[in-house]
Amino acid sequence: MGGGPVLVWKGDGAVEERTERKPMRIAVLIKQVPDSDDVRMDPETGTMVREGVGAIVNPLDLNALQAALDLKNDAPGGAEVTVITMGPPKAHEALRECISMGADGGVLLSDRAFAGSDTWATARALAKAVEKTGPYDLVLAGEKATDGETGQVGPEVAVLLDLPFTTYVVRMELADGTATVRRMVEEGVHIQRLPLPCMITVLHALNEPSMPTLAGKKRARRIDIPVLGASDLSMAPEETGLRGSATRVVRISYPTVSRKADMYDEKSLDQGIERLVELLRDQAVI
Repeated sequence: MGGGPVLVWKGDGAVEERTERKPMRIAVLIKQVPDSDDVRMDPETGTMVREGVGAIVNPLDLNALQAALDLKNDAPGGAEVTVITMGPPKAHEALRECISMGADGGVLLSDRAFAGSDTWATARALAKAVEKTGPYDLVLAGEKATDGETGQVGPEVAVLLDLPFTTYVVRMELADGTATVRRMVEEGVHIQRLPLPCMITVLHALNEPSMPTLAGKKRARRIDIPVLGASDLSMAPEETGLRGSATRVVRISYPTVSRKADMYDEKSLDQGIERLVELLRDQAVI
């Protein structure tokens, strides 16, 4: 965020020394998720089947991206925003959408070795990518992904990078090398101050994501997005995919919905009312 002194020619023969402000470097971790509630699981591996299902950028990650873009517009020296994701080759689409919204570039982690990764193996790969493409002043992500609902990857990345981190953020201000945030938790609101660099995961209430622009879409089509595999990140086979995952899905079951109705006619209406009152009392409704 800082910079060194530069000499500025003022035009009257004088030279003024000023401090050059370097732009912040912000990494935003995103995920491409199924655009459907009809999610299928592979019964053998316990992993999600993504083929044949439409995909979108995880909605909460768009709030993280918008936070980065707001900092890019407001920070004295500006900011350089890089979006990073892990996924199959079609995850390029998610990165290009983020670039069309205003991100400066993207990095795709894609390798057959990554298939079947749980949150820990995913976080390990993302942390390696942040290290390789950094350093960054700030790392942002959504609170959780709609296809997993764990909220684990962001904090795990922070731990692997040895970064201070916070979660559930609904307001964020950066000044003097620190981030001051408001967290929405069950007990109310927490206010925290963290030194930069740090990791922050955000909630939907933080902002309203902007729409892609035509100029942004044109730039996103032209920009080169590097693809990094396990070897590029110096990751051993036992660190990636199913082998590198600390959790296993041992059984998959699907809930069954059954409805049973008690029918009452005119002759038994009073009995039905009594039964209804009894059920409501059992549920502490009345």
